[in-house]
Amino acid sequence: MLKDLNTPFQDLKNELEGQFFTDNLMKALYATDASVYRKLPIAVAYPKTIKDIKLLIKFAKIHKTSLIPRTAGTSLAGQCVGEGIVVDVSKHFTKILDINEKAQTVTVQPGVVRDELNNYLKPFGLFFGPNTSTSNRCMIGGMVGNNSSGTTSIQYGVTRDKVVQMKTILSDGSEAVFKNTTKDEFFEKTKMDTLEGRIYQNIFEELQPEQVQQRIEDNFPKPEIHRRNTGYAIDELLKSAVFNPSSEQFNMCKLLSGSEGTLAFTTEITLKLDALPPSESMMVAAHFHTIEACLQSVEMTMQHHLFTCEMMDKTILDCTKQNKTQAENRAFIIDDPQAILMCEVRATTFEAVQQQTDALVKAIQESGLSYAAPVLIGNEIEKAVELRKAGLGLLGNMIGDKKSAACIEDTAVALPDLANYISEFTQLMKGHNQEAIYYAHAGAGELHLRPILNLKKSEDVTLFRQITTDVAHLVKKYQGSMSGEHGDGIVRAEFIPLMIGDENYQLLKRIKSLFDPYNIFNPGKIVDAYPMDEDLRYQPDRTEPEIETLLDFSASLGILREAEKCNGSGDCRKLPEFGGTMCPSYRATRNEKDTTRARANALREFLTNSNKANKFDHHELKEVFDLCLSCKACASECPSSVDVASLKAEFQYQYQKANGVSLRTKLFAYNNDLNNLASKVPQLTNFFFTNPLTSSIIKSIFKIAKERTLPLISIKSLDNYIKNCKNQIVDKKFIKTIYFFNDEFTNHLDAAIGRDAINLLRGLNYQIKFVSHAESGRAFLSKGLLEQAKKVANTNVALFKDLISAETPLIGIEPSAILTFTDEYPKLADNKQAAKSIAKHTLLIEEFIQQEILLNNITASQFTTEAKTIKFHGHCHQKALRNQLSSFAVLNLPENYKVTIIPSGCCGMAGSFGYEKEHYEVSMQVGEQTLFPAVRLASEGTVISANGTSCRHQIKDGTQREALHPITILRRALV
Repeated sequence: MLKDLNTPFQDLKNELEGQFFTDNLMKALYATDASVYRKLPIAVAYPKTIKDIKLLIKFAKIHKTSLIPRTAGTSLAGQCVGEGIVVDVSKHFTKILDINEKAQTVTVQPGVVRDELNNYLKPFGLFFGPNTSTSNRCMIGGMVGNNSSGTTSIQYGVTRDKVVQMKTILSDGSEAVFKNTTKDEFFEKTKMDTLEGRIYQNIFEELQPEQVQQRIEDNFPKPEIHRRNTGYAIDELLKSAVFNPSSEQFNMCKLLSGSEGTLAFTTEITLKLDALPPSESMMVAAHFHTIEACLQSVEMTMQHHLFTCEMMDKTILDCTKQNKTQAENRAFIIDDPQAILMCEVRATTFEAVQQQTDALVKAIQESGLSYAAPVLIGNEIEKAVELRKAGLGLLGNMIGDKKSAACIEDTAVALPDLANYISEFTQLMKGHNQEAIYYAHAGAGELHLRPILNLKKSEDVTLFRQITTDVAHLVKKYQGSMSGEHGDGIVRAEFIPLMIGDENYQLLKRIKSLFDPYNIFNPGKIVDAYPMDEDLRYQPDRTEPEIETLLDFSASLGILREAEKCNGSGDCRKLPEFGGTMCPSYRATRNEKDTTRARANALREFLTNSNKANKFDHHELKEVFDLCLSCKACASECPSSVDVASLKAEFQYQYQKANGVSLRTKLFAYNNDLNNLASKVPQLTNFFFTNPLTSSIIKSIFKIAKERTLPLISIKSLDNYIKNCKNQIVDKKFIKTIYFFNDEFTNHLDAAIGRDAINLLRGLNYQIKFVSHAESGRAFLSKGLLEQAKKVANTNVALFKDLISAETPLIGIEPSAILTFTDEYPKLADNKQAAKSIAKHTLLIEEFIQQEILLNNITASQFTTEAKTIKFHGHCHQKALRNQLSSFAVLNLPENYKVTIIPSGCCGMAGSFGYEKEHYEVSMQVGEQTLFPAVRLASEGTVISANGTSCRHQIKDGTQREALHPITILRRALV
């Protein structure tokens, strides 16, 4: 490789239609995938056309470098890391090109998301069967490269079974289409004087000898193991009429599937589809006191024509308790099982599926192995499936340096061998003082088995290799597959000679050289493997960086370990159509740089490797955090619960210590002080904010988007209203006493909502107490002024610590303000015990009213019977830290109110973010994902509701519709 590629890189960049990056940030972001490895590439490319890919291949050949193909980057074995140019096709190669209903096939580019494809296919009554746990962000190119399987393989097979045709670019830059080929067509191809022709000719010469075929049959995994990714699938090629008396046509796609991008570069894929599964389904979640009892049940349950048969052990189940989203999904768990087996049956009628379920439950009960077998239906199944899918990410939630290591997590054996194999495996692990994790595809003979290791320590790195080696020998004993679905990559490729024999391995090497004589495509994977215990994310026995922070990250043992919780599973890359909020900026730009994963990876990279005294002082970090909206969705939706909003706040604080605070940042951070001044002359202020000339000058000076409307100051602040009403004597007995938090946004910008809240609560017979308190500090937090935020937190904690209790809770209107008490104050305040106590008894006003409804203290009879239709959009912080059901319950209280929750993520405003000139476009793109279209589709008579002040402003600017706070709607309904 040339030492200086600056000039060639610049020439290449000028030629490409797509993007090409050589900066440190992008290289750092693509140095890792979802594996334990880290390899810094020399560049990252986003090709836009086939011509771009050909240019990259030509460049790699001339300059003796390599190309690492990548889609979503969720590979667990290190397939997506390398020292060459990472070629990310997830940005531009994302089209569904053609569907043939009659043939039941679809043609796609490699960057199409699996679930996105199935949403497209559903109206045709078709779907693509293989279903990985990453299906809402993994892409077809990656699934083909890794021959993915997933939960449905026992019914629908693996990806290799579904690939009909592949358009590829070979290592010499020529294009080749691989598809079903008759015996005669095969031999015609061997006569072509091209690289493609030589490939066919050499494949025939290599595989034709009878002794070669026998050697492959004797050494490759047992044929009944359908989940098998050990090496290249040359055994699959032998099934065709070219090599045996058979009616099966030859298809090179069998070889390319599972080849991990090491043989050719794929640009189009045609897939065979299946009819949609039967519509009626039930799931039996069999609970077990031991792993052994669970595994002994697998063969028996598989006799019941299951569609999925998935296992989760206690380690995974315990991790689900710590994640807000998954804690809600585990409601079906009874007591404390060591393992559960999730068995799904399907049928075309409810009666048929009920009959199958009854038979399955009876068999489970008669076995005496399970202590409970609850039956799940409808949404309960979806929640259980999401719980299982989150397994990989949840393992990243383990606090500290010991993590579940992906090295032996992909072994597959024949189903009759499973119980004995796992028994021996367990003993093997005990010999290494390990209690392994067991989960996933029990019905397919594959469990994701993981040791718990600290790969920051050399002795555990040694154990990493030793355990993998020992397990490889055990898998070989049962003639299993070392990789069932995750691929060989770096972590398992070293063991291929052991698994299939050295002669077969040499054959694989010759096939690699045949396709790729210059070793351009993804070197170090499958053959001539990189060492499995080198180039790890963490340098063994390193001196752990000492990093002082103002926010308290002790729950994760420090900010670096908070960032290290991200294991790369890529949940933050899911698209809006798959629900949730995370990650709004990625959904807008579709750039890896704007994912939650990228922010955690970048912070980890620079905090670990920076030589600066202030390790946060890097413009690359400023760039990667720039589009973070601090929506907090990652804290609840990320299975590893990586709190990037807190990471961003700390970064901003530390970065600004070195680089200063801009005027605009101060403007937004101190907006409460400025609004205090403006409230002295609200009408004059509002004139300046609305007048086209003066408002444009204000926006220009402070770099506010010219398209934005400026928020208007309330003519009378809520503070003034409270002063006039708080001493009013009402001679009656109250139901309950509450403390009211008058946040800075309601006080100056939404005073009418505050008045509605006070009048509503008093009208419902509650005593409200007011105290003179500080602002919430939300604006300081959002701009990284943590010292000011800490001062506010200390003031409020000292004021409320002796006032707030279960009997006298603290109630607030604006979610972003009141929830600082529950989220940030415990990380900021000096008196953490008091802060945590207050947090336990701090409620959104909707939450308080919901509780009172459940206690029958508030009833529908107190409200109008008039009919209304309402669409509600919830605040991001409410979704992440609490839930939207309280607002839903409040709005549904009047008996004829019909309420639906808009399935929107972030609105895109995010406090000051949407005002800032450079962020306006992304802000509106976020709003356009789900929220704006839903509001526009609402009839004129439908009431739009939102409980966030920024959300209401964004809805008005984006749709010209007024949104009302739920409390205003309820107050108007009071009779």
